[in-house]
Amino acid sequence: MEKIKQKWLEFADKNPKISTWVREGGLFFIVSNVITLVRGFMIEILKQLFSFMGDAPIGFPNLHLNLFGVEFDWYLIGASHDQGGVAYFTAFLISLWICEIINFFLQRKFVFPNNGNAKRQFALYFLTFVVVTCIVNAISNLWVGVAISFVPPLVYNLGTTFLTGGVAMVVFFFANRFIFKDTGKKCRSSLHRHSLK
Repeated sequence: MEKIKQKWLEFADKNPKISTWVREGGLFFIVSNVITLVRGFMIEILKQLFSFMGDAPIGFPNLHLNLFGVEFDWYLIGASHDQGGVAYFTAFLISLWICEIINFFLQRKFVFPNNGNAKRQFALYFLTFVVVTCIVNAISNLWVGVAISFVPPLVYNLGTTFLTGGVAMVVFFFANRFIFKDTGKKCRSSLHRHSLK
């Protein structure tokens, strides 16, 4: 293990920019996937807890679309009856909020070590979160609305996870590099050189 640490430190000294991207990218990937798994379990548990709310569709805007011969209701934000409606959407929102708050602190402390203005950073993070959530939910509702008529639930659920998760991960990685850049350079530089010692 010591040899690996030494090799990494040598590489980091010679290639500080590349090593920063590798370190941040790797940690971001790990943290994001752990948070996604936790959120998945939370949604399943909360969905059961909120099942009394029913599966009536909820969302905005409620546009009736016809694609590839399939009619469905599309939402920028929300969930159709087929997706679980009110119960699912409530579970989705609560788990999303909890996990994103945890994720913010993990990203700020470990992935992009930073000691900048936390209020400003959280405001930018929240804005990014709202935009990304609307985009991935819009994609998800479009994909599921059509796919549900052609493939089994396992396939369209996996497709939803990879499609929306992939989009969100890429956007958030670059957004986080921007959000946590202001005073993080000195902090990151110190961590980069000494964290593996």
